[in-house]
Amino acid sequence: MLLALLPVAGLLAFTAFSALAQWDEARSLERFHSAIDVSFAATEVSDAVARERIDAVRARLRPDTVTLAERSASRRATDRALDDAVEQADSRRRTAPGSRPDSPPGSRPEDRTAEELDAVSRRLSAVRVRAGLGALSARAIAQRYQDIEDTLLDTAADLETGRPTRAAGRAADAHLAILEAVEAAERERVELAVLLDTPTGHRPAAAGRWSALEEAHLREFRQIASDRLRAALYQAQFARSGRAVQAVRALLADPEPPTARWPSYGGWLADSTARIDALRAVQARAARDLADTAAADLADARTRAARDLTVSLAVLTAVALLALALGRSITRPLREVTAGARALSAGDLSFAIRYAGHDELGDVADTFRELRLMTERLAAEIRSMNSAVDDNRLEHRVDVTGFEGTWAQLLGGMNATMASFAAAQGRRRKAERELEDIFHLSLDLLCILGVDGTFRRVNPAFERTLGHPRDTLLARHPLDLVHAEDRETTRAAMERLAGGSEPVEFENRFLRPDGTECWLQWSARPVPEEGLVYAVARDVTERRRAAREQSALRRVATRVARGEPPERVFGAVAREVEELLGAEVAAVLRHESDGALTVLGTAHGTGREGEAAAHEVIRTRAPARVGRSVGAPIVVDGRLWGVVVADARQEPDAEPEAFAASAVPAASRLADFTELIAAAIANADSRAQLSASRARVVAAGDDSRRRIERDLHDGVQQRLVALQLDLRLAESLVTDASSELGRQLAHVGKGLEDASHDLLQVARGIHPAILSKGGLGPALRSLARRCAVPVELDLRLPARRLPERVEVAAYYVVSECLTNAVKHAHARVVTVDAHARDGVMELTVRDDGGGGAEPGRGSGLIGLVDRVEAIGGRLDLHSPPGEGTVLRIRAPLDGPPPHG
Repeated sequence: MLLALLPVAGLLAFTAFSALAQWDEARSLERFHSAIDVSFAATEVSDAVARERIDAVRARLRPDTVTLAERSASRRATDRALDDAVEQADSRRRTAPGSRPDSPPGSRPEDRTAEELDAVSRRLSAVRVRAGLGALSARAIAQRYQDIEDTLLDTAADLETGRPTRAAGRAADAHLAILEAVEAAERERVELAVLLDTPTGHRPAAAGRWSALEEAHLREFRQIASDRLRAALYQAQFARSGRAVQAVRALLADPEPPTARWPSYGGWLADSTARIDALRAVQARAARDLADTAAADLADARTRAARDLTVSLAVLTAVALLALALGRSITRPLREVTAGARALSAGDLSFAIRYAGHDELGDVADTFRELRLMTERLAAEIRSMNSAVDDNRLEHRVDVTGFEGTWAQLLGGMNATMASFAAAQGRRRKAERELEDIFHLSLDLLCILGVDGTFRRVNPAFERTLGHPRDTLLARHPLDLVHAEDRETTRAAMERLAGGSEPVEFENRFLRPDGTECWLQWSARPVPEEGLVYAVARDVTERRRAAREQSALRRVATRVARGEPPERVFGAVAREVEELLGAEVAAVLRHESDGALTVLGTAHGTGREGEAAAHEVIRTRAPARVGRSVGAPIVVDGRLWGVVVADARQEPDAEPEAFAASAVPAASRLADFTELIAAAIANADSRAQLSASRARVVAAGDDSRRRIERDLHDGVQQRLVALQLDLRLAESLVTDASSELGRQLAHVGKGLEDASHDLLQVARGIHPAILSKGGLGPALRSLARRCAVPVELDLRLPARRLPERVEVAAYYVVSECLTNAVKHAHARVVTVDAHARDGVMELTVRDDGGGGAEPGRGSGLIGLVDRVEAIGGRLDLHSPPGEGTVLRIRAPLDGPPPHG
């Protein structure tokens, strides 16, 4: 009776505990249901603030009547949502389950919610005032509203953290994830609107973080949301507005986005707004799911509490009645049955249970006696099965008809095991057939080799790839079919495999019957105990060919990037095309205005079929093939500039269809080279125009200097000389030179002489006459004599005059260097070295001053660079601080600079 009453007491305790737990769960669910109502109200405030944010930014970027009216409307909507949320929070604070009005302020979540909403109201008022006064930029306005949004989202997350059930937790997580995703999209919309309002030509890289954040939240939402919500999200993302936003994001992710495809300010706002509205619809559905889940959990908790209480009371009553009914003594039969059960579990089949009552214990005793007999029969069958296995009589089966239930299943499993042994040979043969099928159907080259390197077995892929029949492959040593240049590496790989190395990987070339090469990538593994090597190969000929094409394109692109002359680029293109396509001849042709073709770069000339292919390309403005020749157009600035043609090499026994198949990819490969040729032509034109404009500017300046110097010398200076002569005549007429008139005339004469000397210096600075009359050597010596610091000259110039443009440039370079050495570098000595040889003049000016000269700081060195480069020369400057300055120029002497 005591043993029977113990579970009754435990059940009573469990019933009481379960009732308390159900009551507490119901209270938690009521609090959570109330909290999500306030969270939804805060979410409405967040949505209204987000709309007010974009309207405020639009009003700041492009203020007009419409945007200002929309901003006012959004502010009123925000105020209404905020008032509703505050009222909802106050109502929850008064009616929240378990809350007491006398609790300290701020200690309850409802108090914190009301305080946070009040703080949001004050911050909104401050932002509105500053934005209305124009004190905040568009970015600052967006940042202020973003801080308010963060507060509201934190409030919603805090209210939804209760999560009394798993379903409610998943629904709350889904709702918060879509809230965060919508906010990230809102921030992206505002930031891109600010960037697109005044496009600067640069890629707006700052907005990428919000799309990444949005994707992270949407990924979390998909993981926990229901199928219905995921379907709604999929529809929102792949609607027209969603695809437009994705296209803008892909454009912004491009390192070099084409500015012509950037979205407009209005277009971005329209697409992003439509997409965000679609996401908000998904958010509303997630909110409804959360509310429905919370309500269902609450109703279920209440129903479950009443049901569990009723069931517990009924079970308690039944157990109490049963305990009273078991008042009779069952100890002795129960001990006997227990002892028999223990003996049977220990494997003792000799123990016999004698109790044979007609009650429940008697039935248990009869069952144990039947179990002992069944166990004896089962042991006998197992012994017979073991004997059959030992004798390899795999056809032996146990008779399971006398057994039922688990025993029949156990013996049936033994029969199945015996059948598995019997079927092992059949399964092995089937596996061998399947392996054989895989071996023959594989697209990769599978083979088995001996340790001596000879083929023992090859699959049909060898015949298809190499073109040799199977008998030839098995009869000849593989090294006989390998390209001569790859035989040593192949032999070394076979030796490593014969030595039992780990799996070996290498590449080599096999020769087909027609003489063409086939690149194979091998992976082989030796099995030393069997004396075999298992290997697999893959045809990588096309990959190698693609790599050669890319290398050729990079070499040509490097020449274009270095600014090499077009004729050298054209010749390089012809050679690369000939080598890459295996062509007999290749050429770059220019299409003249009269329809003629001019060869600009060639490798071994071109034939009639090449000319025919070029004319076909000009007619169709597309790649074309004529006979054995292929061609591709060169388009520069939208016009057909020329053609690249190649005459493919054809073997004597090659079929026309085979050549036609190879010519099609050849024509497409030529198109890649034509793009580089077009870039080279455009670069050459740009450099020619720059050089011509720079030469014209320098020549015009020199002509102006020469004209001003001539006007000063022939006009003003001659006038001053005439006045000096008249004044000397007037002085000779004065009888007393010490008189006041004599002194004044002498003073005026001295002034005229100084003015004439100053005018002479100005004329020399504008354009030195000695340079025009005597050449560069005398002009540099004159500069050295007039310099305030010692100048050492080392002039090795030819007796004949250098070109005027070179002399003028060298003169002004030395003049500017001497001026900088005296005024800025405070040098003690300057060395000038000038010599002309091999059609080039080299000029070097060194000083021991303070150094630190840089052309980019607005000094006269910028003008020197332009002047030197205008005559086709180059200027190099080395001026580390504290180590002096070295300036070198190299200028060609042959031929004038371009003046096109």
